[in-house]
Order: sequence, then C-alpha cells, then structure tokens
Amino acid sequence: MNVSAHELGLGGLDSLADVDALCLFVGEDDRPLPGTAGYVDWRLCGTLSRVLQSGFFVGAQDDSLLLPTDGRFSVPRVFVMGLGRRRGLDSSSLGEALASAGKVLTRAKVESVALEVPGQEALDESVRLSALQERFLPAFHGRKVAVLADKELARRLSGRKG
Repeated sequence: MNVSAHELGLGGLDSLADVDALCLFVGEDDRPLPGTAGYVDWRLCGTLSRVLQSGFFVGAQDDSLLLPTDGRFSVPRVFVMGLGRRRGLDSSSLGEALASAGKVLTRAKVESVALEVPGQEALDESVRLSALQERFLPAFHGRKVAVLADKELARRLSGRKG
C-alpha cells in the first residue's frame, strides 16, 4: 500500500491527486471544527457545520456521515467519522476510531483515501503514527493513503518501514 504525507491546510487538500475519498474525524466537542475538518467545512460553505447544528450528525463515537464535495475539491466524497469527546481522546479510542474508519471505507469500496490522524494537540506523534500503522492500515484494504500531516508526523511517516 502506498502511504504518502501532505501538508495540512487548503494547499495540502488541493494537492491531492487520484484520491477518491477524504476521511474526516469530528468530535462531539469540536466547535469550531479544528484542522482539516474546518478547512473542508469552509470550502463546502459551512455544509458540515449545518449538519452538526441540525443534530443529524453530532460526532458521537461510531457516528458516520457521507458528503459529496460537488466539485469544490478534487476528491469527490467526504466520509465524516465521529470521535466521541475529543478531550477524552487517548491511544485506545484513537485506535478504535481509525480501525472503524478503515472498515467503513473498505465496505464503501474506497481505493484511495486522504485523512488527518486526530489527536495532534493531545497525543504524542509516535502514538498517532502507531495507531495509523497498527489500526487503520490493516483495516483499510485500498491501495493508497494520503496522510494530511504536521511536519513532525510527516517526517516520521517518511522514515517508516513497511
């Protein structure tokens, strides 16, 4: 499986090529939306915020949502996965969220995905990288993963084995 790192932000999102889905992680307590979810919401003119305000999707653990991008990104669809409470995110709950996302994406027959590994503000980079490698990658059966990463996680990804 091909795993690559891309910068966080609109530039990183715009640089994605040959990716058929974007996977976002949103917590119940994520208001305003942080990171990639915030950039995507901005580019989608507040669509994700409106869905959250309606209560249809709240970011609870095992909550999931599929949104079209309507051409606002090169990626045609966005899978939004609930994290539960982000303030309670630890290595175990991160691993569960990533494994669940991998399974959902595989069932949806996603071949290539871009995602930001949650927990940048709360968890060590080694914990996040380990969760990606040990929980997401084995659960996702596609061919390509583009990780939207801060500089430290990108450095660790480029040095990973396997």
